[in-house]
Amino acid sequence: MRESYDRIDVRPVSGALGAEIHGIDVARPLDNETVSELHDAWLDHLVLFFHDQHLTPDRHKDFARRFGELHVHPLTEGMPGHPEIVEVVKEPGEHHNWGDGWHTDLPFLEEPPMGSVLYAREVPPFSGDTQFANMYLAYETLSDAMKGVLDGLRCVFRGGVGNYDRFEGMRAISDAGDFVAAHPVVRAHPVTGRKSLYLHRKNGNAIEGMSAGESAAILDFLHDHAENPDFACRFRWRANSVAMWDNRCVQHRVSADYFHSERGFRPGRRHLHRVTMKGDRPF
Repeated sequence: MRESYDRIDVRPVSGALGAEIHGIDVARPLDNETVSELHDAWLDHLVLFFHDQHLTPDRHKDFARRFGELHVHPLTEGMPGHPEIVEVVKEPGEHHNWGDGWHTDLPFLEEPPMGSVLYAREVPPFSGDTQFANMYLAYETLSDAMKGVLDGLRCVFRGGVGNYDRFEGMRAISDAGDFVAAHPVVRAHPVTGRKSLYLHRKNGNAIEGMSAGESAAILDFLHDHAENPDFACRFRWRANSVAMWDNRCVQHRVSADYFHSERGFRPGRRHLHRVTMKGDRPF
């Protein structure tokens, strides 16, 4: 882990992962030295948080491109004129999110995304926080015996438009079809070389070569283990905040704590822009 930076101010937010970045405006063109420090901080802390940023769609994409080629979501329509930007919208009357439940993004693709840069345009004053969890720690805290069991196992992930067509303010691609891919239960990060668990409770429920009962016994244990809150940090959004996470070693979820009628609060709208970078095949 890098101990000091010259161009950015890095402030860890938890013992597990996550850091706030201060002293930088990501809407402006960044020199190579600054991008290099951001990349190092990203690899060290897995998810970076920025406040008080003001991104146009083009500048949002320009920033993300400094870390990788941009990805176009296969199941959700992009922003008009900007197919690389997914508008993540939760209307005030909705009580669920695009992202409920712990998950890694799009594991049913042959080459799942590297990571994403999520920018908040409109958020309520509270509720809808995003939690992020360190899958390096989830793997490293397993027993050596369990690591031996998992060595070489591959999980089958399945996904389709059914997961994306239930949001009033979002547009699913109705004819996108279904996707299936098999990836290692334990993947190695292509840059750091560290091993992490690679899971998705909803989309990944079968281990190649095992019965349904055998798969469930192993995967249910791993999901419960990986969702240990001690492996996680929690980000409270503000308008013009940015979160940037490494999809190769991080799971995340959005809190659906929308108990407005029960507690007498006025419901709010969430509107965020997400740009995602292409990844490679897990190994």
